[in-house]
Amino acid sequence: MNRPIRRVALVAMLMTFALLANVCVNYLARGDSLNAHAQNRRVTDAAFAQDRGAIMVGNTAIAETVAAKDQFQFQRHYPQGELYAPVTGYFSYLFGSSELEQSYGSQLSGNDDSQFVNRLIDLATGAKPKGASIQTTLNAKAQQAAAKALGNKKGAVVALNPKTGAILAMVSSPSFDPNDLATHKLDDSTAAWKKLTGDSKNRPMANRATREIFPPGSTFKVIVSAAALEAGYEPDSELDTSSFRLPGSTVTINTTCGDRQTLRRSLALSCNSAFARLGVKLGANALREQAEKFGFGTKPLSDIGSVASRFPDQLDEAQTGLASIGGFDVAATPLQMAMVSAAVRNDGIVMQPYLVESVRSADLQVLSQTRPSQLRLATSSANAAKLRQMMVDVVANGTGWRARVSGVTVGGKTGTANSDNVRTPYAWFTAWAEDPDVAVCAFVQDAEMEATDVAGGRVAAPIAKAVIEALR
Repeated sequence: MNRPIRRVALVAMLMTFALLANVCVNYLARGDSLNAHAQNRRVTDAAFAQDRGAIMVGNTAIAETVAAKDQFQFQRHYPQGELYAPVTGYFSYLFGSSELEQSYGSQLSGNDDSQFVNRLIDLATGAKPKGASIQTTLNAKAQQAAAKALGNKKGAVVALNPKTGAILAMVSSPSFDPNDLATHKLDDSTAAWKKLTGDSKNRPMANRATREIFPPGSTFKVIVSAAALEAGYEPDSELDTSSFRLPGSTVTINTTCGDRQTLRRSLALSCNSAFARLGVKLGANALREQAEKFGFGTKPLSDIGSVASRFPDQLDEAQTGLASIGGFDVAATPLQMAMVSAAVRNDGIVMQPYLVESVRSADLQVLSQTRPSQLRLATSSANAAKLRQMMVDVVANGTGWRARVSGVTVGGKTGTANSDNVRTPYAWFTAWAEDPDVAVCAFVQDAEMEATDVAGGRVAAPIAKAVIEALR
């Protein structure tokens, strides 16, 4: 009789140990993945029942939590939804979160390790937990000016402080209203999601400023000019600007610049033949190295998602010539081209771009503070000064004249990218200014006009000008 009882007891003990081991494994090894699982509604319900912190521009909340008369008690609200959507992202019961709402989700919800002491205090005092607030680097005037100047055109605008890397404006158009996804009326939220994700033509949820790359056209000539200066050329070095047949190809790049121009004047006039010929002489490796010094090949922005700009590998001479005028497979984000101008303004130093200035607890205690940091040196201080002179000439006496701002020194470079002769050309303008100290890139993906009328100087330069004027 004792033997069967012992056997049953042994089996029961083994099953108990197995159950305990499974619980421990799930808690220790699978806890994070189970909490993050899309079907774990208990976690989602708990997140929506929290007093989530605000996302701020100056003293104004661009994402905040308000009282709600439903099971969650709190509702996420975006007072200027479309204007700041590329930065705030959305916070949705059904579709999760994006941008700052996602990358700073633990701080906003109050669950970050840095808020552990605050949670203990709230537990001891019986106070309702509150999430931390996020102070962004954005400038409201610059953001509004960029959005107004871009209007309903597809494109993006990015403005930076060249000396710190702080992002002053980030606009992507068309945009969307995060309130439509944040609503607790789940049928409405689902309908909004289907409408937004189903709009394949306009793609309003695409962040064209940081997450997509496009042929940069002649704005890439700033990088080629930097490579030339590094190789010993001077702004007054003469270039052959006559028509240029790409080596080993039947393609000829015609000229509108005559037969000879200086490097400075070739940039001001945006001579394709001159820069294609110059790029072939410098070589693909030199151009690639220079592009990487400015940040190509890296994902520069960690606060929200960003993609790497690209200079292709293994180019032949004909492809190198096309790449030198921002064609072939060269592609960049508007953020990257703003960083190029910022580095020229900042004595050749590329700063780490950032969107979040600080994170503060509900009692305004600083939990984290972003310190400006240097990414790399793109070019020497002396060559950066020469590039500034050349870019000033582009605005003063060249294709960028529509970016002139009275009483302000502005340097820039126009770009028009028409890689397939089918789509509407892309219009670019990258620039920097002194007092206000800012670097700007304006990119227009669809100018909504005849292709022959599209030019970076005509379409994009006035947008950059509006941002500069807003910061005066």
